[in-house]
Amino acid sequence: MKRRTLLKAGLAAVPATAAATAGGVAWWWAGADLNTAGKIRFENRLFIPPLAPSRKDPEGRRLFDLRATAGRHRFRPGPPTPTWGVNGPHLAPTLRAARGETVLIRFRNDLPETTTLHWHGMHLPAEMDGGPHQPVKPGATWSPTWTIDQPAATLWYHPHPHGRTAVHVYRGLAGLFILDEPTDLELPSRYGVDDIPVIVRDISLKPDNRLDLKPRSQGSVGIVGDLVTVNGTTAPYLPVTTQRIRLRLLNASNSRIYRFGFRSGREFTLIGTDGGLLPAPHDTDRVQLSPAERAEIVVAMEPGERDVLRSFPPRTGLNPWDRRWTGADDTLDVLELRAAPRLTPSPPLPTGRLADPPRLADPATPPVRRFRLAKYTINDKAMDMDRIDFAVAQGSTEVWEVISVDGTPHNFHVHDVQFQVLSIDGKAPPPELRGWKDTVHTLPDTPVRIAMQFRGPPNPAMPYMYHCHILNHEDRGLMGQFAVTADGRTPQAAPAPTPHEH
Repeated sequence: MKRRTLLKAGLAAVPATAAATAGGVAWWWAGADLNTAGKIRFENRLFIPPLAPSRKDPEGRRLFDLRATAGRHRFRPGPPTPTWGVNGPHLAPTLRAARGETVLIRFRNDLPETTTLHWHGMHLPAEMDGGPHQPVKPGATWSPTWTIDQPAATLWYHPHPHGRTAVHVYRGLAGLFILDEPTDLELPSRYGVDDIPVIVRDISLKPDNRLDLKPRSQGSVGIVGDLVTVNGTTAPYLPVTTQRIRLRLLNASNSRIYRFGFRSGREFTLIGTDGGLLPAPHDTDRVQLSPAERAEIVVAMEPGERDVLRSFPPRTGLNPWDRRWTGADDTLDVLELRAAPRLTPSPPLPTGRLADPPRLADPATPPVRRFRLAKYTINDKAMDMDRIDFAVAQGSTEVWEVISVDGTPHNFHVHDVQFQVLSIDGKAPPPELRGWKDTVHTLPDTPVRIAMQFRGPPNPAMPYMYHCHILNHEDRGLMGQFAVTADGRTPQAAPAPTPHEH
C-alpha cells in the first residue's frame, strides 16, 4: 500500500510500538505533505461551466430551472466516479443576473436524500436563504424568489443541509452565481473567453475511483484531498486568446486553504473579492483563499507564453504539526495558462477607483458582540436548530469581533450580509481585505473585527446562519443563528424546519 494511502488512516492506525520510534515518526512526517509542483502533465482542456438558461416569467422575474441529480464523472482513467450535480452529473451551471432584477429559482431535488441550495454571499430574505431551515426532500421542488440588491460580484451556491453540508458539497454540488451591474470600467467580461470561472476543489479517490469520504484523522478539519480539480477537470489547461484574462477564483474545497500565485513569480492584479470590486486595483503575486472565499484577478499574457497557477503553502499561523496535517505545507500545481501565438488586444486596466470602499464603521468602534471559535463550538455552544442565539434590529449596523482560540484552522462566514473588515489583530486590513467580504480567515489567537449592516426584512420566525466554512467544523456544531427583527428582541426559539415536499 502506498504511503500516501496509509497517511489517510492517520497515526491512529500505526501500531504503538512503530509510532513511538523516532524513525517511524520521521517517516510519517516526511510523507504528510504533498508537492505536485512541476509534476502535473496538463493534458485536459479546462471545462467551462455553462451559463444556466433563463427566461422571464409573466411577472417579469428571471426564472432558472435547476435539478439536483446523481451522476458519474470521469476524473481519471478507469471507472467514472459517482458524483452529484445540478443540471448535469457534476458541479452546477453558472447563474447570472443583474442588480435590480427579481429572480425565481425552481429547484427540484432528485437526489436520494434531503438537501438544500444556499445562495452564498447573497442579500435576501431569510426564508429564501437556502440554509438548514429550507430543506428540500427527494422529489420535491422549492421556488425561492428575491430581488438582487447588491453590487456586481462573484457569488456561489451550494447545499446547506444540517449536519450534511460537507458530504453534499464534496460530491459536487457547487456553482457560481455572478451578479452584474452597469459600469464604465473596461474589465474582461466575455464569459468563457477572457472572463473565466475557476472553481478549485480537492478530492481523494479510492482505487476503484469512488470518492473517498473518510476525513483525515489528524488535523481536525475533515477531508483533505490529494487530487486538485478545476471546474471538475484534472490536470487542466486553459487556452488564452486575449492579452488579459480575468480569473474568478473560488475555493470550493471542504477544508483546504490555497495561496495562489504563478510558477513564474509574475504579478497579477487583484480587482475583486467576495462581495465585489475592491476600492482600487491591487498588484500582487499571491492571494490566499480559505474555503468559500473568492477573488477576481486579471493576468496579462504574452503571445505563446505558458505559466502555471500554483498554490503555495498558505499562511495559517498553525503549529508545525497542525500545519502539516491540514495541507498547509502543500505546494500544488492547479491550472496551466497557454497563450496563443497571437492575442486579441485588451483594454488597459483601470488604475484609479474601482468601487466605493466600505464605510460602515470607524476601525476604533468597539464590538457589540464577540465570538470565540474553538473546535466545534462558538462561545462554548454547539449549533442547536431550535435555538436563536440573538437578534439584530433591522437597519442597524453592528461591529463583531471574532477570534479562534484552539490553534486549529477556522474562518467565519455570515449569511445575508457583506461585511467590512475593520482590523486584524488591531491593525488596518491589508489591501486584499479592504472590499466587501462575507467570509474571512481567522488566524489563531488573532482578533478580527468586522462591521455589517442588516438591511433585510424583519422575520423573527426565520434565522440566518453564521459559522465556520470549514465544512467539517460547521457540520459538527461550529455554527449559530441570528434573526433580524424590527426592534432587535430575540425570539424565544427557532422554528422547526418545514421540508418542501411538493
